Amino acid sequence: MPPTDDDLIDLLCDLVAIDSTNPGLVPGAAGEEALVAFLARRLAAAGLEVDVWEPRAHRPNFVATLPGHGRATPTAPGAAREGGAPGAAPSLMLVSHLDVVGAAPELFVPQVRNGRLHGRGSNDMKAGLAAAVTVAERLAAQAGAAGGRSPLRGDLLVAGCADEEWESFGAEALVARYRPDAAILPERTDLDVTVEHGGFTWFELESQGVEAAGAEPEKGVDAIALLGPVLNGIAALDRELDGRPHASYGRGSIHAATIAGGTQLPAYPGLCRLSVERCLIAGESVDQSRAEIEALLAAARAADPRFAADSRLVVGREPVSLERDDPVVLALVAGAAGELGHAPLVRGDIGWADSGIFAEAGIPCAQFGPVGDGEHTAGEWVDVESVKLVARVLEAAARRYCA
Repeated sequence: MPPTDDDLIDLLCDLVAIDSTNPGLVPGAAGEEALVAFLARRLAAAGLEVDVWEPRAHRPNFVATLPGHGRATPTAPGAAREGGAPGAAPSLMLVSHLDVVGAAPELFVPQVRNGRLHGRGSNDMKAGLAAAVTVAERLAAQAGAAGGRSPLRGDLLVAGCADEEWESFGAEALVARYRPDAAILPERTDLDVTVEHGGFTWFELESQGVEAAGAEPEKGVDAIALLGPVLNGIAALDRELDGRPHASYGRGSIHAATIAGGTQLPAYPGLCRLSVERCLIAGESVDQSRAEIEALLAAARAADPRFAADSRLVVGREPVSLERDDPVVLALVAGAAGELGHAPLVRGDIGWADSGIFAEAGIPCAQFGPVGDGEHTAGEWVDVESVKLVARVLEAAARRYCA
């Protein structure tokens, strides 16, 4: 029997209860292994071809494939498949990230209250993952009832990526191994269709001073104070960015994220580390943000010749956009309209997502996900009825796109 709406919510509760905290954020955390093992068993039992591999040790990805009846040539489980093969119907990937940010143990106990499911990862993004898995199971059940013939001409792939909350190495490994014709990311969008989003850069700056006793100013150089012009420059640049034209989804920005320096009160700090986030919009770039950081450091050197600092780009992701008449967008909009009773809002979002990795690889990827709030906080929740609707929309979009 194909899974019901109640089965979908039961699955979401099961996924929230599996701790998949990203160990890049919380050293020693569980990671994605247990979650992938659970989903691989379930999807294989549903009759899908399941491929599991580790882009990094103990950090797996998975892809489960429901072969379409219009596939040009058979594809072995786990083999890379190029989209657009002559004679093949279009293939669609429903892709989600598997990791969550750190949380207290009680947040891995899902709770449904007043139509909302609360818990770590409930909307970021295990709701979308549960919806995608349920769609695959429903279509696989229909294929089984039809003697193994899929209701789709094109392949449907359900994928899970490690590490979206940090470096996105899972998504990078995924697009190197699989080439679907298009993808849908069911991350929370409050039932809107998202076709563009901002990028970002993270920098680490390290200021060098000279450690000395606080009572010996002739020997000490304050590494924290030397960063003062940089901090002032960050604030000034952010004001300047606010005065520039904004994107429809927000503005470019920059802020100091963390700062740490010194070892004790009665001593000059010999070292100070500053982390900086630069949020990028359309028309801005990673290279531009790198030049801005270098200009801030140059200004600090000009203000005090004792200033010495190194900078490192931790992660850089470009803003991305998708044409609104792309076939996957049209399929998603039509599917959403059929379930909502009206055309969905098509918009951009300032927040970066793994859809950017797909865009950089030349794979169109749109976003459509449930209603929720509180990502990365103890108050995270997702609207239960919206999760059910997302599954119906994803199935409708798949039937249109893979027809």
